[in-house]
Amino acid sequence: MTIKGYWRIIRPVNSVVAGLAAALGYLVATGIIIPSVILLVVIVILITGAGNTINDYFDLPIDRINRPERPLPSGAVTVTGTLLFAGILFTAGILLSLFTNIYCAFFAVFNSLLLIAYAKTLKTTPFLGNLSVAFLAGSIFLFGGALAGIQGIINNSVIALITIFAMLARELLKDAEDVPGDIAAGAKTIPVLYGVRFTVTMFIIFTAFAVIVSFYPYYRWGAWYLAGIIPVDFIILYSAWLASGCRSPECIKKSRATSYLKYGMFASLIVFTLAAIFLV
Repeated sequence: MTIKGYWRIIRPVNSVVAGLAAALGYLVATGIIIPSVILLVVIVILITGAGNTINDYFDLPIDRINRPERPLPSGAVTVTGTLLFAGILFTAGILLSLFTNIYCAFFAVFNSLLLIAYAKTLKTTPFLGNLSVAFLAGSIFLFGGALAGIQGIINNSVIALITIFAMLARELLKDAEDVPGDIAAGAKTIPVLYGVRFTVTMFIIFTAFAVIVSFYPYYRWGAWYLAGIIPVDFIILYSAWLASGCRSPECIKKSRATSYLKYGMFASLIVFTLAAIFLV
């Protein structure tokens, strides 16, 4: 049992990136950054780290086989210590959220409960597991905007929806890539239950939703925003086109559709950031 083991189990890089996304959320909502944003970053790091920790706790039987180098199956942390550590991180994040406002506190509590439910049950539930991951990603921007109150949440609803739709599409297509392994493991994912073709259709639908929603901020930021977001939308639509003819996991992997969708998502964050700073 080592401090390094507990550091690794929170997946620090992912947790810090999530924390920075909350800061970006406040910037997109208001066009400025204030000192209190640091508190948002810390809260998200704590709760994300807690979610990663509790996820490893419930994944122990699988990780003993597939990921024996992870802190828990390798013995770097104990089962009891892992559960206690997750509880401490969740509690610390929620308590800190009480120093923000009621909206941020609500997201802190709700997302903590959702992370636990995902790790314990929802991960293996068809579609709901995918939707949970997508919501958790998009809600970080809602959490960031929530520091500015209801208007901040409204301002960030579009970037949150784009993230949710795009992440949902990507999660589904990644499941389609993993069909052979999931069948062997007895996992009941959407592509396992309904086929790769059906999953690709869902992927295309959700990427289209992301593109449609992306036009709404025109009413807030005007033509310059459209000039930036339209090329990004083409990247997202290109990912849908790449996957459109696929009927097998191998085809999806070769298409690199999920990679191009990820590029489009990152590019959209850049557009939103620049619009928030320069098009207020």
